[in-house]
Amino acid sequence: MRHIYIHVPFCRRRCSYCDFAIAVRRAVPAARFLDAVVAEHRLRCDAGEWDAEPVETLYLGGGTPSLLPPEVIPGLISEFLGPSGAQEVALEANPEDVTPAAARMWKEAGIARVSLGIQSFQAHVLAWMHRSHGVDAGAAAVHALRHAGMESVSLDLIFGLPPELCSDFVADLDAALALEPDHLSVYGLTAEPRTPYARWLERDTVRASSDDTYAEEFLMAHDRLGAAGYEHYEVSNYARPGHRSRHNSAYWTGAAYAGLGPSAHRHRAGERSWNVSAWTAYERRLLQGLDPTAEREVLTPAQVRLERTYLGLRTVEGIERVLLDEPNLARVRREATTAGLLEERDGRVMATPAGWLKLDEIVPALTTSAKSG
Repeated sequence: MRHIYIHVPFCRRRCSYCDFAIAVRRAVPAARFLDAVVAEHRLRCDAGEWDAEPVETLYLGGGTPSLLPPEVIPGLISEFLGPSGAQEVALEANPEDVTPAAARMWKEAGIARVSLGIQSFQAHVLAWMHRSHGVDAGAAAVHALRHAGMESVSLDLIFGLPPELCSDFVADLDAALALEPDHLSVYGLTAEPRTPYARWLERDTVRASSDDTYAEEFLMAHDRLGAAGYEHYEVSNYARPGHRSRHNSAYWTGAAYAGLGPSAHRHRAGERSWNVSAWTAYERRLLQGLDPTAEREVLTPAQVRLERTYLGLRTVEGIERVLLDEPNLARVRREATTAGLLEERDGRVMATPAGWLKLDEIVPALTTSAKSG
């Protein structure tokens, strides 16, 4: 399998906006986790689920992969990569976990890309988000990674915060740019079910950002980061030349990928599957020699088309215009183009920055038109 994702579920605490499958632990059971992931990998190899292809990207996500002791990382990586390594080995990290020693050990293990979950540089915002790091931890983490020779350093930021926070997204962007990262991921805050943020909205403790403010901050980031030399290559992602995320780009182009760990997803030949979410259930199944898969689904042609359209329009490359040439689809495409939401170039259709804000309206309109056609 060319693209592999490993979900490391452990966290010190749950962030106020997070609905991911995590396991809050004071002490991380690193050895048990490594044993479980290795067991799942070998189970899937024995079942013939993995193509005998060289691995191109390996991504350690979470959760908080940086909670794993650095000395565990080489064994985890070597399970999947041969002597030639991979084009990209990436790790998500919380700033407070990035010490000079950890950064050096990650680099020696073959990690070339680290994504830092900074989210904000404002103390009161970090406290509201239930983040564990302070305002100075981001800069210290970037300096440690640079000193270790990390090839790509990415920062995560969140915009569209409740007005009650009186947050300053411009200041967050300025602070991020001052650190000269190779890549930035800029995410709009959403209220996922059963999260603290969703409960606060229900209780009227806070209000969601207005649509106008959300759009202003999104477009401001587009302009500011573009002027600073970053390519806005996907709705939420900006990169300096040569620093796009190879792993995430594989998702957006519909490539097959494998996922291991609790809740991890897989996609191959039109079939999707995902593991049980709870760490305890995941480990128990593997200790019993059982497949930890929770569900499988075979995508219909309509689902494949919807996914291809949605993922393609999330990227700056867009999709082939021929996919939208049926009469009903062409009508919707022309209307969206006239409205400044889509543009056409060299036989392709791509969303404008304003269109990226409306993708959840554009894609269903295209899908409905395809069905009615």
